[in-house]
Amino acid sequence: MKTMPALTAVVLAAFVGYIGAWYTGAIEGNFALLMFLATLVTGLYWLAEKFLFLPRRKRAAEELQQQAQARREQLQRQGIAQHDVDVSEGQLRILRQPWWLDWTAGLFPVLLVVFVLRSFLFEPFKIPSGSMIPTLLVGDLILVNKFTYGVRLPVINKKVTEGQPVQRGDVIVFRYPPQPSLDYIKRVVGLPGDKVEYLNKRLRINGQDIPTEALPDFFDTDAMRYFQQFQESLGATPHRLLNTQGVPGFIQGAAEFAGRDQCVYSVEGVSCTVPQGQYFVMGDNRDNSLDSRYWGFVPDENLVGRAFFVWMNFGNLKRIGSFQ
Repeated sequence: MKTMPALTAVVLAAFVGYIGAWYTGAIEGNFALLMFLATLVTGLYWLAEKFLFLPRRKRAAEELQQQAQARREQLQRQGIAQHDVDVSEGQLRILRQPWWLDWTAGLFPVLLVVFVLRSFLFEPFKIPSGSMIPTLLVGDLILVNKFTYGVRLPVINKKVTEGQPVQRGDVIVFRYPPQPSLDYIKRVVGLPGDKVEYLNKRLRINGQDIPTEALPDFFDTDAMRYFQQFQESLGATPHRLLNTQGVPGFIQGAAEFAGRDQCVYSVEGVSCTVPQGQYFVMGDNRDNSLDSRYWGFVPDENLVGRAFFVWMNFGNLKRIGSFQ
């Protein structure tokens, strides 16, 4: 018991050190692992509090009450009628949770709720770039459904239920294949086995042109310029996309990636056959998005969930709502 404050200080210092090293870029952090360990450690403290430390404090408070009662009886036997033996304040001090339990066991219920919600139901993300304009803007805070495509175990990302199949047109969050510690968001264009052609800035799937309709130009307030805007009917719900005038259709700087032999690059663009168990994704801001055209396919095991709702944009409250 006497060593617990020092041990707890070491544990909390380790968490703070990990977060600090992650923040400064000294290590590549893993938030899912951090949440799992925090929930596990505080859960152990919570169990120890419930079944060990709290019963000890209750027994000590009862002993104090018994000692006070014995003292009163002794004074009565000695004929002393006036006595002040009030132990209520002492009992409160004994029962009060020490700081090292308040910062561990006391946080467990909150961490457990956050961990379960984030791991199995919904996870919040912030849009950091303009690759999904006009569907999603920089600064949008979105929710991602974690169970649509099947429930996965946190940290190891092992799928335990199948869920619904991914559909063309879905906006998904996934672990970036070249650097899985990063989360990316793009729109699914090609499913396993699809032949995806993006030539002269027009999309074709399995030999069929995807219908597009010209819309009024889109004015990007961040870039302070207009972009060509179209409506594309890729999935069940049409979506908007942008093209930049003057930017050629061919792909510059495509990296080497697994399955690159399934892609053919030309001055017109790129044509790929999507391998089994993988997806071809693109940003809606077509000429300003690093996506499958550049770094390859997204394996099914990299899926995080389906994005579906903007829950806040502090610069524009009108953004709040569903975009799927």
